[in-house]
Amino acid sequence: METKFWLQPEVKNYFQLARNTTRHWAKSFYLTTQLLPEPKRWATYALYGFCRYADNLVDSPREQRSDGELRGEIHALGEELDVAFRTGESQHPIVLPVIAAAKEYGISPTPLLDLLRGVEMDIDKDRYDSFRDLYLFCYRVAGTVGMMMTPVLGTDRAEAECHAEALGVAMQLTNILRDVQEDAERGRIYIPREDLDTFDIREEEILNGEMSPRLRELMKFEIDRARHFYAIGEQGIPYLNPDARFAIRAAAKIYGSILDRIAEQDYNPFAGRAYLGKGEKLRVLMKEYVAEKVAPTQAMPQKSAKPIPQRVPSRIPLPDPAEATLT
Repeated sequence: METKFWLQPEVKNYFQLARNTTRHWAKSFYLTTQLLPEPKRWATYALYGFCRYADNLVDSPREQRSDGELRGEIHALGEELDVAFRTGESQHPIVLPVIAAAKEYGISPTPLLDLLRGVEMDIDKDRYDSFRDLYLFCYRVAGTVGMMMTPVLGTDRAEAECHAEALGVAMQLTNILRDVQEDAERGRIYIPREDLDTFDIREEEILNGEMSPRLRELMKFEIDRARHFYAIGEQGIPYLNPDARFAIRAAAKIYGSILDRIAEQDYNPFAGRAYLGKGEKLRVLMKEYVAEKVAPTQAMPQKSAKPIPQRVPSRIPLPDPAEATLT
């Protein structure tokens, strides 16, 4: 009988905290976790709880704290995580369930520590010169989530990590495109400067919320880029254990549908936050459920025309903004 590691007396309350955190902050993600077997579901809560806690260190309104103090909190969390993985124990309410899940599934500390490096980047940077630069940020704050989830979901293929990284990057690019206005109000522009230059858009246009045909073409290009990474990520789903495939495919489809909402708003990032209502999410789930029943995900994917992404950004196949057609 499988050990119910999340119900052990010393960790039970902390797993409940992680579950409540997931349900509060990530409604779409929480919905798809219900499709996972119970042990994998609780391990996922633990990992999300850690990621959300780390992200909130810099994303929540904390203006009274200096950058040095925020950075100190991130470093302290990283040190606690490092020691906890080495010793197998922690009294930190966020780290404790992560360690329990890591023992159960063999999760490496590397992607969690890389995520903290990504969170710290949000203290130091509010602009990115190139997509190569932005990719490093996307990998650290989201690609790492795919990597830490891979051993939980289960796979016997090493290349599954690359696809998981790509899916995480796709979701972070979706966040960036959905939150253009929100980020601009905080003085941040995540769309790379090289892309703004290609489409002849000044930073002031983004900061002032000025829609234009040029920005519409830029948004189309950025959405195509995100979809490119969704496609690469979804190619790796057949590498996962069968009991995890539907949940991850559903998560990818629900999150990817945010890009469709942006397109339906005429690609205007200032027309209101694009999102899916609960009914729309359920419709996506049902559509994917029917598709899975009609044509179940094969155990091994067919050879794809798209190259598998590599960790070094310079080796990742990217759409070229210079090839976009301006209208």
